[in-house]
Amino acid sequence: MQDLNDLALFAAVVRNNGFSAAARDLNIPKSKLSKHVARLEEQLGVRLLERSTRKLRVIGRVFYEHCQSLLDGVAVAEAEIAAVKAEPTGTVRLACPLGFTPMLADILPAFHRRYPGVRLLITATNRRIDLIEERIDVALRARDQLDTDNQLIIRRFGEVRQRLAASPTLLTRFDDVTIENLNEMPTLSMNEQHATDVWRLVDSEGNTTEISHRPIIGCSDFLILERAAIEGMGVALLPDHICERAFRAGVLAPVLPEWSSGDVVVHLVFPSRHGMLPATRALIDYLADNLLNALQKCREITPRGAGTFDI
Repeated sequence: MQDLNDLALFAAVVRNNGFSAAARDLNIPKSKLSKHVARLEEQLGVRLLERSTRKLRVIGRVFYEHCQSLLDGVAVAEAEIAAVKAEPTGTVRLACPLGFTPMLADILPAFHRRYPGVRLLITATNRRIDLIEERIDVALRARDQLDTDNQLIIRRFGEVRQRLAASPTLLTRFDDVTIENLNEMPTLSMNEQHATDVWRLVDSEGNTTEISHRPIIGCSDFLILERAAIEGMGVALLPDHICERAFRAGVLAPVLPEWSSGDVVVHLVFPSRHGMLPATRALIDYLADNLLNALQKCREITPRGAGTFDI
């Protein structure tokens, strides 16, 4: 393998159209340049440059172009390392679903203390975000299928499920709840756009079904649906971390526990890592290290019952 210094000095001679000009540009002796180029020619077994008193003729033009590409790549790699080592500063735009705002609220103060030079602009919405069009740096998503956009990088965290839940008081009003009559019960839905909704459920044996229903409340905020369910307004399909704390406190009870949504993949998406700012990289790494712990902490929060609910 050739010495990178030999390649760099050869390329400098070509760029400057001569040894004297290259020596002045690099502030090194002309003799040193000649020595390195001569050694490179000897190792390759080919003449790369023809010197005369008036001009320099480049014989190895294609070789020079490859050398320059290699050197450009080294420069980019060095810039990337310098960026990683730099103290993160600047503005990062983050998008997340409404259901993840409590977890972000829990972990972002520590992120600010660690990276005080980073400013965050957070868009909390369940609407599908176009990162490129809307100039979003990072998006947190929870979906049953990962994105297939080849412009985006995916960093996967894990899976969650949604489970059916209702207040014990509501369930005493119904003799026997089955998957067949579930749509006859009052329901609560994440669908805030339409008067009807469809729950796609899977049981413990892998059987699937679709439940069409007309919810009493349609809202994309899980906390509103949870409170409505605790108050006995209807059956809700809630993330398992919300269900677990409510089941433990006794303010909600499982409904058809053998049925749930399919796996919902929690992941980050962001444009190519090439040219990524240190602030964006810092946020991605921080979320990867802390988000699942915040999710577990959310499971441990205990609602105190209808009318007195704490987050």
